Amino acid sequence: LKEETRLGIPAIIHEECLSGFMAYGATTFPQAIGLASTWTPSLVEKITATIRRQMRTVGAHQGLSPVLDVVRDPRWGRNEETFGEDPYLVASMGVAYVKGLQGSNLREGIIATPKHFAAHGFSEGGRNRAPVHVPPRELREVYLFPFEAAVKEANAWSIMNAYHEIDGVPCAASRELLTDILRGEWGFRGYVVSDYSSIEMLYTFHHVAADKKEAAIQALEAGIEIELPEIDCYGEPLLQAVREERISEAVIDEAVSRILRAKFLLGLFENPYVDVKESSFDTSEDRALALEAARESIVLLKNDGVLPLSKNLKAIAVVGPNANNARNLHGDYSYTAHLRCDEPAVPTVTILTGIKNKVSGQTSVYYAKGCDISSTSKDGFKEALEAAEKSDVIVAVVLSLIHI
Repeated sequence: LKEETRLGIPAIIHEECLSGFMAYGATTFPQAIGLASTWTPSLVEKITATIRRQMRTVGAHQGLSPVLDVVRDPRWGRNEETFGEDPYLVASMGVAYVKGLQGSNLREGIIATPKHFAAHGFSEGGRNRAPVHVPPRELREVYLFPFEAAVKEANAWSIMNAYHEIDGVPCAASRELLTDILRGEWGFRGYVVSDYSSIEMLYTFHHVAADKKEAAIQALEAGIEIELPEIDCYGEPLLQAVREERISEAVIDEAVSRILRAKFLLGLFENPYVDVKESSFDTSEDRALALEAARESIVLLKNDGVLPLSKNLKAIAVVGPNANNARNLHGDYSYTAHLRCDEPAVPTVTILTGIKNKVSGQTSVYYAKGCDISSTSKDGFKEALEAAEKSDVIVAVVLSLIHI
């Protein structure tokens, strides 16, 4: 784009960074729901400042995070991407996340993209993309509140719309949400990006547009400046709409001006390239920070005197499908899980190995997988029971951390 187009305008490169920069070799941090369990916004800001450095060193400019959905239905399959059910906690963590990611100067920062605007985590039946039924007061006081804080307190420079509809109006076509509230009431100065394919879904899923051209008109006039992940509706269909005078060029000029402003603030015109030789991923300091966050995120539901375990126990049984599985210790928006890698993208110690490293040489550690995550087979039960019967303590590792 810089060298081979008429205007030479560089692109904004966006990446995922929900639990660390989603790139091979980048540091993996706890899932957002784990970070929320630390109750420490300053730690989140420190983490996202680290993510900012790693992303900038390879030329990224925008992160599609944080998720500010307030989630109150455990059936919804994206709980682990969120900061939980309390709007104040979500807002506090979200503000810290945005501040750490963007930094004090966007020339050295990453544009944060709070999502999914809005109320995505309160869908009918807990189904992704299903309609949201929420009264206006509750919408504002609970579900819009974290986004308002991110805009007013942290000056977030981008927002991503949600897939669903509210009171029959898809968020991707809601001028009330994307312009009247976001810009008119809150003073948002950045740009709105579409959740992946959500503009086309106005035509294919919501059926409020007759074709891609009409979907483009609705989304752009509502306030979405950029179509992700690729140009589809905002390509030839939008061009045809302009030629047919179905949308004003002034609307397009305004959208373009917002993108250009962001590119100037990012310093892309002066410094469009980076020297990848200077990249520094997953340093010892980064891993120490990830370890601190993981420790702070641990939640103990009950302790009837079993903990802390002695390092000198006679025998420990470690059972469960994730006890010796490094891959499944990575959440869904890590490189490892999102790209369905067979092996982790960064060095990962399994729970079984971690326990063996901690106990004394006189402690026997018996391991049995027991079962698979999504299987009805009981073939491994006998081995697990035998391991348990000859041990003083059982450590059962049964929870799947991967969202599919």
